[in-house]
Parts: sequence; C-alpha cells; structure tokens
Amino acid sequence: MSQRPYTVVLLVPTGIGAAIGGYAGDALAIARAVADIADCLITHPNVMNGAQLYWPLPNALYVEGYGLDQFAAGLWSLRPVHQNRIGLLLDRSIEPELQLRHLQAANAVQATLGLALTDYVVTDEPLGVCLQQAASGATWGTIQQPDSLLRGAEALIKKAGAEAIAVVARFPDDTDSLALQNYRQGQGVDPLAGAEAVISHLVVRTFRVPCAHAPALQPLPLDPTVSPRSAAEELGYTFLPCVLVGLSRAPQFVVSDRIVLPQAGDIWANQVDAIVLPETACGGSAVLNLAERLISGIPTPRLLVAVQDNKTTLEVTPDALGIAAVRVRSYLEALGVLVAHRSGVSYQATQPVIRPLQPLEGNAQW
Repeated sequence: MSQRPYTVVLLVPTGIGAAIGGYAGDALAIARAVADIADCLITHPNVMNGAQLYWPLPNALYVEGYGLDQFAAGLWSLRPVHQNRIGLLLDRSIEPELQLRHLQAANAVQATLGLALTDYVVTDEPLGVCLQQAASGATWGTIQQPDSLLRGAEALIKKAGAEAIAVVARFPDDTDSLALQNYRQGQGVDPLAGAEAVISHLVVRTFRVPCAHAPALQPLPLDPTVSPRSAAEELGYTFLPCVLVGLSRAPQFVVSDRIVLPQAGDIWANQVDAIVLPETACGGSAVLNLAERLISGIPTPRLLVAVQDNKTTLEVTPDALGIAAVRVRSYLEALGVLVAHRSGVSYQATQPVIRPLQPLEGNAQW
C-alpha cells in the first residue's frame, strides 16, 4: 500500500522584514527546494511572487494569507484546479500610461503563457492606498475606498465569470524615503507588503476566491547598488506577471457553510505533515492553528521546523508560545529534517547523542 502524500506548509509572513522572503520573491528558491521533497507544498504569494520572475511548481498550492488562515483553522479546504479564469481589477487612480503597461503585461501572459483572463474592470473610485509602519518596523496599510474594490471584484466574478482576482492598486511613490532605500539595499522591511495583504484579505474574505495583488508604481531611478534580494522589482514597469501565474492554478476554497460536496482531492489542515517558518514569526493564526496539538503536548507526527537564520522584526518564538519545534540554523538544515521526517526517520537518530528512554512521569514502576 502506498503512503499518503507528504504535505508541507512553507510560511514567510509578509511585512516583517524577514531576512529571506522579505524582499522580491527571494524565498522562491526555498520553495523550489521544499517542493522537491514534498508531494504537496502549500505556500502563499509572499513566498512565490518575484515581480516579473516566477517559477512554475506543479505540486505547489498558491494560497492567499486569509485563505491560508481559514485553511489552518479547519474551516476551509483547498481544491486543486487545472486552470482558473483570472479577472484583472485596476485602480482608477493608475495613470493612463502606467495602466497600459499593466494591460500589456496581462495580454502578454495570455499570448506567451496561455493563461486565461477575463475582460478587465477599472474601479469606480480611486482606491486610496495609505501606507503605515510600526515602531518595530513591521508594515501595514489601509485603503480609503474598500467598497469600490469589492464592487469591482464582484463585477468580475458575476459578470465575467472570474474564478480568481488579480488586483493592481496605485501605491504612493516615495522614492526618497529611508524605508525604500533600505529595502533596495536588502535591509529593513518591504514598505508595501502590509497594505498589499489588506487588499487581498478583503477580497478573499468577502468572495472566497483566490486573490493576489500587484502594486502600480512608477519605475525607480537606476541604482547600481541594489541588493540581489530586491533586484527582481527593478526589471520593468509592473509586478503583475508573477501574480497572474500564481493565480492561474491557485486552489479554490471549499467552505464548510457552502452546499458543496467534498471531493477526494480536497486538502484539509489535518493532512499537513510539516510547517516551516522563521523562528521569530510563530504568532500568526495559521501557525497557531496548525500547531495546536503541538502546544497541547499531545504526541503528533506533525512537525514544526523553526529557522533561526531567517531573522524578522518580531520576537515570537516557539518557546514563548509553548510550541514544540525543531530548531535549525538554516533552510539547508531544514531540508534535511524534512527528508528524514518524510522517510519516517526520527531526526534525533541523526544526532551523535540519543536520549535513552525514561519511565513515564507519574507512572507506577515495577
């Protein structure tokens, strides 16, 4: 009898300055390596999006953050698809030339990559994106016209038959800001990431369809010192191609309050075997839900791998939350732990010293 599929969740939360995955798709290399170990990799746009760069991973599920939280809580399951029809939603505040650049990118992915897109919609009001940054350095944002965003998405879903939504919102050009300069040098926090998450969360929460966002910005002046981790965003006028590629095969959400019959291929949270994330970023709802049995102390085959080298602006460690975790120095070491776990080999058996069995505490001895 064959073993069930080995499923790994790879998380790098957005807007927290992760040393790996906090920039322009720079965790994609990690996803490629994990996907080669796992039968199914579940991850999110912050890991997979590299502006005009992307990499197709047939066994990876591209899941927006709010949908990932609902999946981890056991409320939604993920249904893999062969292809989604993608609706393109453009912010009314995007200038005509910049809008044309994005439409050309969308037309190009139809012609070159064979993706299925509907006709596009321009929001009836400018969305009004505002960026914020906390004292810790973490970023977030707001939009002044959320109803306009939702009206546009609804039109794409109901009138054009869109099964996934790509949003392009006009973000403030702040070329002289210290945060942007640090980001281009591979330091600090992505100043756009938090606001992007707000936009996609709102669409997914309301319509329960896959959604991802690409910011519209004027090209930055050339800088020969840009970090390799940030360089993907320097290549052109739009970050849209990676979003369209990710959404083209993003799984659909099966929600418990819908009258939808489960299918054999649906994936539920109880099928997750391992979670990999930065050691200091364990406070998100997806992690807490997936690690619930680890917190309770109940023995479980589920593994949480905390990567120490991937520093963030947070300090929420497994110890602080009482989560049982395997700490590793690097993602290279994490890959070794996953290989052992998938093989049914206890990672402790690979250590030079193995703790001998002890009597169970409180158990009467002969």
